[in-house]
Amino acid sequence: MFLDVIPAALTERSIDSSVSALSRLLTKLADYAFVLSGKIVVAILIFFIGKFFISRIRKLLAKVLLRKKLDETIRTFLDSFINISLKIFMGVVIVGQLGIQTTSFAAMIAAAGLAIGMAMKDNLSNFAGGVMILFNRPFKVKDRILAQGQDGVVQSIGILYTVLLTPDNRTLYIPNGPLSTGNIVNYSTQGTRRLDVLLSFGNGADLANIKAIIHEIISQETRILSDPQPVVELSALQNGGIEIAARVWVNTVDYALVNRYLNENIYREFVSRGIYAPAVTTVKISQ
Repeated sequence: MFLDVIPAALTERSIDSSVSALSRLLTKLADYAFVLSGKIVVAILIFFIGKFFISRIRKLLAKVLLRKKLDETIRTFLDSFINISLKIFMGVVIVGQLGIQTTSFAAMIAAAGLAIGMAMKDNLSNFAGGVMILFNRPFKVKDRILAQGQDGVVQSIGILYTVLLTPDNRTLYIPNGPLSTGNIVNYSTQGTRRLDVLLSFGNGADLANIKAIIHEIISQETRILSDPQPVVELSALQNGGIEIAARVWVNTVDYALVNRYLNENIYREFVSRGIYAPAVTTVKISQ
């Protein structure tokens, strides 16, 4: 009977030991969950408070830069840079709050630096392009440009992309890298532009009469500048015809309106005088 009692005692002792170990484990898990939940709550608070302060800092910076009368191009670029930098800093703080060692985090980023650099080489190129645009200033916000085959008005210059608004109200995001190294036509840097209208006529056309009609049309448009003087001249001899060029100077903001005026009135006047005949004569108007 004594031998029967020993295994039972050992069994009870083993069960008590297992229950005690499980109890300690559950207690530790509960403590860890409590601590972790506290860290998560603090991390969430940091996130929302950080967003609030980032928004306030950006607004304050915008007011300061506006008071300093800095160009809008610089203001938009700095705003984009500050926004991203502060969000990265907030992310590092949140990671540290959750108990992840920031030194280990930094070491991990450094170890993966080559892979990240290869994956982000285009973005790094775009960032460098944004810096080059900021310093070289080939255009600024509200300028109308033609770049990368796209025509539009510059809305903002960020650290990675430049935003254009097209004449038909489409929003384009052009990477700064290719933009900074490609050809850029800026329509807004000069106060005036020359507007060329090219007209083709068949052989035998009355050159003097045609030039007189064009000069008359030009003289009726007050937005056409008198200095430099408008020029109407024979610009080329073609197979079976001639080409006449009307060259006028206008303020840049009036370019589209004057171009439309010349297109419509030259065509209307020639038709009314019987000069335009589709089978014999063609009128070609180009911007």
